Amino acid sequence: MTDERPTEETGAEAAGAESPSQIPAPTPGSADATDPPGREKTFDRHMLEALVCPVTRAALTYDAQAQELISRAAHLAFPIRDGIPIMLVDEARKLD
Repeated sequence: MTDERPTEETGAEAAGAESPSQIPAPTPGSADATDPPGREKTFDRHMLEALVCPVTRAALTYDAQAQELISRAAHLAFPIRDGIPIMLVDEARKLD
């Protein structure tokens, strides 16, 4: 006697979604579906609450015009690229 029970599909398979191995990885600089076309990704200000200066552990301030996170204690400005803060001292700009 053979077992002829139907196989169960997961939610993604049942919906016809591609498996993770079939989904192409995003290319650098590409916008995802939530970004308006022709607009650079913006920094999530809620992330600022969780970030501190990697040198001094002091609070940071957000400069929206320059797209930088400023550490006044360390006199450094960390760049924000494509909405992602680059918290590397080697990438930071020294402030006067």
